[in-house]
Amino acid sequence: MNLDRTLATARRVLRQLSHDPRTIALMLVVPCVLLTLLKYVFDASPQTYNSAGASLLGIFPLITMFLVTSIATLRERTSGTLERLLSMPLGKADLLAGYALAFGAVAVVQAALATGLSVLALGLDVTGSSWLLLVAALADAFLGTALGLFISAFASSEFQAVQFLPAVLLPQILLCGLFVPRGDMQPVLSGLSDVLPMSYAADATTQIVHHTGVTGDFVRDLIIVACCALLALGLGSATLRRRTE
Repeated sequence: MNLDRTLATARRVLRQLSHDPRTIALMLVVPCVLLTLLKYVFDASPQTYNSAGASLLGIFPLITMFLVTSIATLRERTSGTLERLLSMPLGKADLLAGYALAFGAVAVVQAALATGLSVLALGLDVTGSSWLLLVAALADAFLGTALGLFISAFASSEFQAVQFLPAVLLPQILLCGLFVPRGDMQPVLSGLSDVLPMSYAADATTQIVHHTGVTGDFVRDLIIVACCALLALGLGSATLRRRTE
């Protein structure tokens, strides 16, 4: 990897994003709108909102970053941009790291907006620090970015990239403990949830809701989420194709 090439790639991606207001709205505005809707759905049950809201604060950014990064990377390949870039002294790791940095910067803004809205405006009651909630949301958004970069290698069109959303993320949403505690699931499903990264993304935010300080489980969950993201980036670098046939 070359730092200058990685940073140049990140700057190029950020410039492209700045000229695409709909994508910016999808990444920054949609999670806030969904969290606001969730608040009023559970308006009569604040306890349920506190429990589900914290988990979804991490899940919503993960989903939007997954969708945007997978489509954006695929568009680079189908348009021929990726092939031209990789014909230059730019490695696959430089490219994916640049994308991760660019979308990671957007994820910081996204996580800050969503966390600030939930805690300050929507009244999300968390026992722990709001800063820890922000860190967890940011880690989840970075995981979505990494998964999107990895999955884009297996799609040949934007329609196929969108199809990976229910195939990859919806089972994780069902098994992450959002609807039913993971310990109450059938043993097979509980075991499956233990190897899915979103389970630890949801657990990290839940730890903040119920504990005042940093717990060992919270640190473990963040480490697992970060390792899964780095693994996805590594696999994405190994499987990235120059172009789509």
